[in-house]
Amino acid sequence: MSKNIIHLSDATFETEVLQSTTPVLVDYWAEWCGPCKMIAPILDEISKDYEGKLKIAKLNIDENLEKTKEYGIQSIPSMVLFVDGKAVHTIVGAMPKHRLLKELSEWI
Repeated sequence: MSKNIIHLSDATFETEVLQSTTPVLVDYWAEWCGPCKMIAPILDEISKDYEGKLKIAKLNIDENLEKTKEYGIQSIPSMVLFVDGKAVHTIVGAMPKHRLLKELSEWI
């Protein structure tokens, strides 16, 4: 996994996501989730391609129930884009890189 990917916890969410001046894509995932593993290399590539413009962060839903519940995550993988501390867009399910970038294009 890329050094550009931030591993979040309920405790670090506020600082890393809500106070970030850069848009943050939070990937809600779990170790047992096959589609989550499929999208991981794509997020790794995006974290390198958009370094400085977009932060990629991962939050393990099994270990961080507070933020998982707070943002209504019911299916994984789910990705929520935060801009200026606000959730502005939610993407559910794995998808190819070009589709994911199209989903995010309005904000990055």
